[in-house]
Amino acid sequence: MIVFRDVSLVYPNGVHALSDVSLSITRGDFMFLVGSTGQGKTSLLKCINREVRPTEGEITVEGQSLAELRAGDIPFLRRKVGVVFQDFKLLHQKTVWENVAYALQVTGAGSRDVLRRVPRTLELVGIAHKSKMFPQELSGGEQQRAAIARALVNHPLILLCDEPTGNLDPETSSEIMALLARINAKGTTMLVATHNQAVVDRMRKRVVRLVNGRITRDEERGRYHVGLG
Repeated sequence: MIVFRDVSLVYPNGVHALSDVSLSITRGDFMFLVGSTGQGKTSLLKCINREVRPTEGEITVEGQSLAELRAGDIPFLRRKVGVVFQDFKLLHQKTVWENVAYALQVTGAGSRDVLRRVPRTLELVGIAHKSKMFPQELSGGEQQRAAIARALVNHPLILLCDEPTGNLDPETSSEIMALLARINAKGTTMLVATHNQAVVDRMRKRVVRLVNGRITRDEERGRYHVGLG
């Protein structure tokens, strides 16, 4: 579904974010990207969403080369790819309902579609009862659930999560990861960049480790660190 072939990325300031990355992610996979800050995790996610373009190599999503996408086609790609951020990026002047609805409205969805899909998505993530509240009235976990709902409402094939538990306590982190696992079980391909060792070790999903922009480990049912049984 997602294929990286010999991908390197050098930013204009000279930073080498990715070096010769080759990676295949199948439909329905759940993959953790691990590594310390600055090792290339976020850059890899940004490449999938065509937020940045690699310096070398090729990336395909559903058989489509991202290098060949015209500017007008990028919004269609991003309907297939939802993104969840560590700092939520919710619009604070809008309610939870309005935040989620906005993600549909910018893609041209009609009122009937919005009225049908927003409540279903809020129910899925467990905050339908918070729909009229503003982000600043929610806990961190509730804000992250709202952000996940916004990313899901367009029914993406792929969900990219960049440190989704980075600002949350351990109990809330477990709840959010359980939610992501349920979403994955419904067929959404999941890529999660994280520093959360406890979550990775507990879930035992595929683990890809990046060091200096290179893949140093790729294992099924992996742990955050090797050699832990």
